[in-house]
Amino acid sequence: MRAFENESQVLNLDSLQIENRLDRISLSGSIDLTKDMQGLKNALALKSVLDCVVETLQKSDLPERIQEQPTVTVKNPFA
Repeated sequence: MRAFENESQVLNLDSLQIENRLDRISLSGSIDLTKDMQGLKNALALKSVLDCVVETLQKSDLPERIQEQPTVTVKNPFA
């Protein structure tokens, strides 16, 4: 995963969904890091994603907070 690179990449780890966005990484759901080989695999995958996020943030010129963009509602063209 290349953090903050696109608006379409989603990574699933168990029931945890990690959504790549241009201005944020969104995590939703849950994951169990069990004390077994699967738990280790999940923990390493999660660590890899978070290491990438932290590395990208540390290399960036960051504002104190991002400006939230208002949500735009459009008419459903299929309704």
